[in-house]
Amino acid sequence: MAPQGIRVLIVDDERTLADTLALIVTRSGYESMAVYNGKEAIDAAILFRPHAVISDVMMPGMNGIELARYFAENFTGCRVLLMTGHDATDKLVEASLSCGYVVNILTKPVMPQTILAFVASCAEALAKHKTSDNNSTETV
Repeated sequence: MAPQGIRVLIVDDERTLADTLALIVTRSGYESMAVYNGKEAIDAAILFRPHAVISDVMMPGMNGIELARYFAENFTGCRVLLMTGHDATDKLVEASLSCGYVVNILTKPVMPQTILAFVASCAEALAKHKTSDNNSTETV
Protein backbone atom coordinates (compact mmCIF):
# COMPACT_ATOMS: atom_id res chain seq x y z
CA MET A 1 0.00 0.00 0.00
CA ALA A 2 1.31 3.46 -0.92
CA PRO A 3 2.00 6.02 1.81
CA GLN A 4 -0.71 8.64 2.15
CA GLY A 5 -0.07 12.22 1.18
CA ILE A 6 2.64 11.75 -1.46
CA ARG A 7 1.91 14.24 -4.24
CA VAL A 8 3.23 13.66 -7.76
CA LEU A 9 3.10 16.27 -10.51
CA ILE A 10 3.17 14.86 -14.07
CA VAL A 11 4.27 17.28 -16.81
CA ASP A 12 4.12 16.37 -20.49
CA ASP A 13 2.87 18.19 -23.56
CA GLU A 14 1.53 14.86 -24.80
CA ARG A 15 -1.75 15.09 -22.89
CA THR A 16 -2.64 11.41 -23.24
CA LEU A 17 0.71 10.38 -21.78
CA ALA A 18 0.46 12.86 -18.89
CA ASP A 19 -3.10 11.81 -18.08
CA THR A 20 -2.23 8.11 -18.30
CA LEU A 21 0.77 8.46 -15.99
CA ALA A 22 -1.32 10.45 -13.52
CA LEU A 23 -3.94 7.69 -13.57
CA ILE A 24 -1.29 5.00 -12.95
CA VAL A 25 0.16 6.98 -10.04
CA THR A 26 -3.28 7.67 -8.55
CA ARG A 27 -4.39 4.04 -8.84
CA SER A 28 -1.23 3.09 -6.95
CA GLY A 29 -2.38 5.12 -3.96
CA TYR A 30 -0.59 8.44 -4.47
CA GLU A 31 -2.04 11.86 -5.21
CA SER A 32 -1.28 13.07 -8.71
CA MET A 33 -1.93 15.97 -11.03
CA ALA A 34 -1.28 16.18 -14.76
CA VAL A 35 -0.29 19.43 -16.44
CA TYR A 36 0.87 20.00 -19.97
CA ASN A 37 3.76 22.49 -19.93
CA GLY A 38 6.34 24.09 -17.65
CA LYS A 39 4.31 27.22 -16.87
CA GLU A 40 1.31 25.13 -15.82
CA ALA A 41 3.67 23.04 -13.65
CA ILE A 42 4.98 26.10 -11.83
CA ASP A 43 1.47 27.48 -11.33
CA ALA A 44 0.15 24.11 -10.10
CA ALA A 45 3.12 23.53 -7.79
CA ILE A 46 2.30 26.58 -5.70
CA LEU A 47 -0.94 24.99 -4.50
CA PHE A 48 -0.24 21.28 -5.06
CA ARG A 49 3.24 21.30 -3.37
CA PRO A 50 4.52 18.11 -5.04
CA HIS A 51 6.98 15.71 -3.44
CA ALA A 52 7.90 14.40 -6.89
CA VAL A 53 7.78 15.68 -10.46
CA ILE A 54 7.84 13.46 -13.54
CA SER A 55 8.41 15.56 -16.64
CA ASP A 56 9.08 15.35 -20.32
CA VAL A 57 12.29 17.10 -21.41
CA MET A 58 11.26 18.53 -24.77
CA MET A 59 8.23 20.80 -24.32
CA PRO A 60 7.28 24.15 -25.83
CA GLY A 61 8.33 27.10 -23.71
CA MET A 62 10.17 25.87 -20.64
CA ASN A 63 11.96 22.55 -21.19
CA GLY A 64 12.13 19.82 -18.56
CA ILE A 65 15.70 20.63 -17.52
CA GLU A 66 14.76 24.25 -16.83
CA LEU A 67 11.73 22.98 -14.91
CA ALA A 68 13.91 20.60 -12.88
CA ARG A 69 16.21 23.48 -12.02
CA TYR A 70 13.20 25.56 -10.91
CA PHE A 71 12.05 22.79 -8.57
CA ALA A 72 15.56 22.28 -7.18
CA GLU A 73 15.78 25.98 -6.35
CA ASN A 74 12.22 26.53 -5.08
CA PHE A 75 10.92 23.21 -3.70
CA THR A 76 13.64 21.74 -1.52
CA GLY A 77 13.24 18.01 -1.21
CA CYS A 78 11.09 17.63 -4.31
CA ARG A 79 12.64 15.01 -6.58
CA VAL A 80 12.43 15.19 -10.35
CA LEU A 81 12.46 12.40 -12.93
CA LEU A 82 12.85 13.47 -16.57
CA MET A 83 11.84 11.48 -19.63
CA THR A 84 12.51 12.01 -23.30
CA GLY A 85 11.66 10.50 -26.62
CA HIS A 86 14.37 12.53 -28.39
CA ASP A 87 18.07 11.98 -28.87
CA ALA A 88 18.70 15.74 -29.10
CA THR A 89 18.71 16.24 -25.33
CA ASP A 90 22.49 15.73 -25.04
CA LYS A 91 23.10 19.45 -25.57
CA LEU A 92 20.54 20.36 -22.90
CA VAL A 93 22.15 17.95 -20.44
CA GLU A 94 25.60 19.37 -21.21
CA ALA A 95 24.30 22.91 -20.69
CA SER A 96 22.76 21.96 -17.34
CA LEU A 97 26.01 20.33 -16.21
CA SER A 98 27.97 23.44 -17.13
CA CYS A 99 25.66 25.39 -14.79
CA GLY A 100 26.34 22.91 -12.00
CA TYR A 101 22.99 21.13 -12.18
CA VAL A 102 22.87 17.35 -12.65
CA VAL A 103 19.83 15.77 -14.28
CA ASN A 104 18.86 12.16 -14.83
CA ILE A 105 16.93 11.45 -17.99
CA LEU A 106 15.19 8.21 -18.95
CA THR A 107 14.37 7.39 -22.56
CA LYS A 108 10.71 6.87 -23.45
CA PRO A 109 8.89 4.63 -23.29
CA VAL A 110 9.34 4.44 -19.53
CA MET A 111 7.64 1.44 -17.99
CA PRO A 112 5.00 2.09 -15.29
CA GLN A 113 7.04 -0.03 -12.84
CA THR A 114 9.95 2.40 -13.26
CA ILE A 115 7.68 5.39 -12.60
CA LEU A 116 6.19 3.73 -9.52
CA ALA A 117 9.63 2.71 -8.22
CA PHE A 118 10.70 6.36 -8.49
CA VAL A 119 7.58 7.53 -6.63
CA ALA A 120 8.09 4.86 -3.96
CA SER A 121 11.69 6.01 -3.46
CA CYS A 122 10.40 9.57 -3.01
CA ALA A 123 7.90 8.31 -0.44
CA GLU A 124 10.65 6.45 1.43
CA ALA A 125 12.88 9.53 1.43
CA LEU A 126 10.01 11.66 2.75
CA ALA A 127 9.22 9.11 5.48
CA LYS A 128 12.87 9.04 6.57
CA HIS A 129 12.96 12.83 6.63
CA LYS A 130 9.80 12.98 8.76
CA THR A 131 11.21 10.33 11.12
CA SER A 132 14.47 12.23 11.56
CA ASP A 133 12.52 15.45 12.22
CA ASN A 134 10.44 13.70 14.89
CA ASN A 135 13.56 12.27 16.53
CA SER A 136 15.43 15.56 16.68
CA THR A 137 15.28 17.72 19.78
CA GLU A 138 15.65 21.42 20.15
CA THR A 139 17.44 23.17 22.95
CA VAL A 140 16.48 26.66 24.00
